[in-house]
Amino acid sequence: MSDSVEVRAPAEQTEGTRSQILRWLKQVGEAVTENEPLIEIETDKVTVEVAAPGTGVLREILKQEQEEIVPGDLLGRIQADEGTAVPVAAAATLSAAGPVAAPAAAARPHGGGLLSPAVRRLLAEHGLEAADVTGSGSSGRITVEDVLQAAARPRAAVRAPAVAPGSEAAPAGIRRVPHTAVRRRIAEHMVQSLLHTAPHVTTVFEADLTAVLKDRAARREEFAREGVPLTLTAYFVAAAVAAIRAVPEANSRWTETALEIYETINIGIATAVEGTGLVVPVLQDAPGRDLLQTASGLHELVERARGGKLTPADVRGGTFTISNHGVSGSLLATPIIINQPQAAILGIGKLERRAVVMEEDGRESIAVRPRCYVTLTLDHRVMDGHQANRFLQTFVQKLTDWSAQ
Repeated sequence: MSDSVEVRAPAEQTEGTRSQILRWLKQVGEAVTENEPLIEIETDKVTVEVAAPGTGVLREILKQEQEEIVPGDLLGRIQADEGTAVPVAAAATLSAAGPVAAPAAAARPHGGGLLSPAVRRLLAEHGLEAADVTGSGSSGRITVEDVLQAAARPRAAVRAPAVAPGSEAAPAGIRRVPHTAVRRRIAEHMVQSLLHTAPHVTTVFEADLTAVLKDRAARREEFAREGVPLTLTAYFVAAAVAAIRAVPEANSRWTETALEIYETINIGIATAVEGTGLVVPVLQDAPGRDLLQTASGLHELVERARGGKLTPADVRGGTFTISNHGVSGSLLATPIIINQPQAAILGIGKLERRAVVMEEDGRESIAVRPRCYVTLTLDHRVMDGHQANRFLQTFVQKLTDWSAQ
């Protein structure tokens, strides 16, 4: 008699993150192989594939696509082949197999790799052929992110995807781009944070980066020899740590009964990913890192984010967020939506040379200095204006008076 293997939602999940079934990669009655990708689960941060915990036939689907789930939920059952041992740990709970980037499922070949069921479905949904997409995975394999990026680009002559019965067709002259699950989650998260959770207030300062740029120029080659690019964000992280130490409330979360101030400082870095949206990988234990370790950690996180290789662990545990929107030319952004359940988010505007009035020995003069606007958007339930101002005063002073660490 065959054994039944339970398929459960991953037990590990970022606190506060909502999850849903994005798609089943197999249908009831289809054969599955142990460790073959079986389900795609979407959170508001990453997409992960869940592997089959055993070999056999998918006999039951208990949670449907687009249905919300919680860690440990029973999602379905596999009827195991006779003589196949049922892994006890796997039957109890599955762990996420990682980001949807290197699927192991058999599929038709393309270039140096195979197409996973998820990639094949997305190609069909967007009316694309595999030849239309450049793969960024191992050996040129096409990933989910590759398909989403290709679908977001204007295309001159691509066959239109079939319109499902009851769905809305685009009027002439309009190209419809269906929302991805990640895009929908981002939208829901933003609306919930701004309109239903936290009263947002923003304070604005200006930072002089003369000392930082001088230090960066002196140490850039040293870092490059270590294979690490020295970005300004590394300096912003260090200055944010100093500011949080001055105003610990910025590194907290509001609850109905108390303000919970985190003892650890894990800083999320808002990162725009083409074709996906905004993700926030987290630099763990920021105070425990020197500038080289900070720069190295940031480089690794950003590379994984832009390569579609973030795992749930990479976006877990953030206590404070930095949005360096100036890298794309923005001078000032306010309010920046708070990444719930955090209490504040720091915004960094575009660095540019500006004429400023300087005073020395009682005499005023005009000088040209590299400066940028910095903002702190905060949950006004957590902090008042004087605390927010003290945070930015500390942050700006750290950058202005920068000395090698």
